[in-house]
Amino acid sequence: MSNRRRGLVSVGGIAAGLLEESPSGYRFTYDPAYLASEGAPAVSLTLPLRSESYVSSHLFPFFEGLLAEGSLRELQSRLHKIDLEDSFGLLLKTTASDVIGCVTVEPASGE
Repeated sequence: MSNRRRGLVSVGGIAAGLLEESPSGYRFTYDPAYLASEGAPAVSLTLPLRSESYVSSHLFPFFEGLLAEGSLRELQSRLHKIDLEDSFGLLLKTTASDVIGCVTVEPASGE
């Protein structure tokens, strides 16, 4: 069993990259086909387009910002049976649709 969870990040319904969680932290990598698309927007101003992966010991603030806060986060945690502190688990479960903005994150194939 893998210790890595992965989420497919899309912008406006177009696959833009892969967000991965591992015991050592997080990695976001743009899809090469997305990078080659003329006029493709960056996922965030803090994650400009580039071929090298972004690496962080904490979930990137942009993705953390997609999550609900306060009592709504507590409700989502209870409904989905996901630990309140499991931001990545909540991200995969709650940001595949019905989000503010055009960026979605859904479990990658096989997750």
